[in-house]
Amino acid sequence: MTSKRIYYVMIAVMVLLVAAIIGGAYLANQQLQKQAVRLTDYKTRAAVLDQEQSGLTKAKQDVAKYSSLEKIAKTIVPQDKDQARAVREIINIAAESGIKPTAVNFPVSTLGGLATSTGTTSSTAPLSSSLSAKQSALSQLTPVKGIPGVYDMQITIQQDASSPVSYSQFIDFLSRLEQNRRTSQVTSIVLSPSTTNRDMVSFTLILDEFIKP
Repeated sequence: MTSKRIYYVMIAVMVLLVAAIIGGAYLANQQLQKQAVRLTDYKTRAAVLDQEQSGLTKAKQDVAKYSSLEKIAKTIVPQDKDQARAVREIINIAAESGIKPTAVNFPVSTLGGLATSTGTTSSTAPLSSSLSAKQSALSQLTPVKGIPGVYDMQITIQQDASSPVSYSQFIDFLSRLEQNRRTSQVTSIVLSPSTTNRDMVSFTLILDEFIKP
């Protein structure tokens, strides 16, 4: 083999080596880019998981922190419209003020039959089987604007002119009602002084009972 031929062979080998180096570098760069993308993806996933973990930890802390507030809220706002209990509480509060209310009425309900003036229903027809428990629970209730899930049921308390009470008794009764959790708001007061004794009054009160069924 002549020196010229060897020279050409060396040049060819050098070209092949350079091409191999360039190709290897290109492939290596491609692999590095893929690994960089994967690494970025893994970092992003790790950051998301860390954030979710932090959120979960905070949520657990909030649950533990506000669980007592939830219990208090359930205590303050009744979860049912137990009318019998509401009447008992009103009668007991009135008794503490030396008052015997003439009537305690609730909104008219048509569930189960014809409505009566006291807000109860007659027993002439059974409840429809298609009537859901929720519909029954929400009868006589009005949604409270701006507070989702909270309802209002009005209660009317009457003291007839035939059995008036003193004005001081009425004020004491009113104060006690407003401190009671089931009748926490008085929305209407109608006072009528006695014709025989101006210190004695009859009254009609409308109360709001707030319920979160």
